[in-house]
Amino acid sequence: MFNIEDLSRIKGFRFPKSVIGYAVWAYHRFALSLRDVEDLLAELGVTVSYETIRDWVNRFGHGFAAKIRRDRPAPADKWHLDEVVIRIKGKTHWLWRAVDAKGDVLDILVQSRRNKAAARRFLLKLLKRWSAPRVMVTDKLRSYGAAKVEIAPGLEHRQHKGLNNRSEASHRHTRRREKIMGRFKSPMQAQRFLSAHDQIACLFRLKRHRLSAESYRHARNDAFDLWAGYAAELAA
Repeated sequence: MFNIEDLSRIKGFRFPKSVIGYAVWAYHRFALSLRDVEDLLAELGVTVSYETIRDWVNRFGHGFAAKIRRDRPAPADKWHLDEVVIRIKGKTHWLWRAVDAKGDVLDILVQSRRNKAAARRFLLKLLKRWSAPRVMVTDKLRSYGAAKVEIAPGLEHRQHKGLNNRSEASHRHTRRREKIMGRFKSPMQAQRFLSAHDQIACLFRLKRHRLSAESYRHARNDAFDLWAGYAAELAA
């Protein structure tokens, strides 16, 4: 995925853009720690510390995620919203996540509450970025309905625990990363990491069970080409 002889460097950085892009990709694509990525790079002949990789992930992850959002097709008109509890320094927080009918993550928001105000804040963020869907599916938390009446009264709203499995299943990847990272250190860190991680992982987490082997390889190659282009656009 990268060429160590590549000269397309960012001002102030010792390694080329392709190496930085590879490190950010490996960290978000697989359930790896920073030290795991350090070892992968070492095997490929790149000697860099895990702290440098941490800086790359924090500095450039959001840029990659923004480019993925920029180029992604319009989401399906059916959204699934759900919230899951996360513990940060012993305190309860809620991770709100929305996915469309295709399973692509639309957005996330880490909040300390699970009430009408929190639901309203999350819905406003979604509608500002993607505009209104045809239908919204949630569990039976009343906060969703109360917020929807205020900001999108004409939106069809279905509340049923069994209908929202798609959104609930998307939390599994968060739990896996949370365990590897030894829990999140702050709400800001969780928001920053997950908002980038969900977009990057979705680009490469293809619906393999729905594709033939040939179609899957083509889609994967397209994702690699997109990523290479995004890495070439990196700037300090």
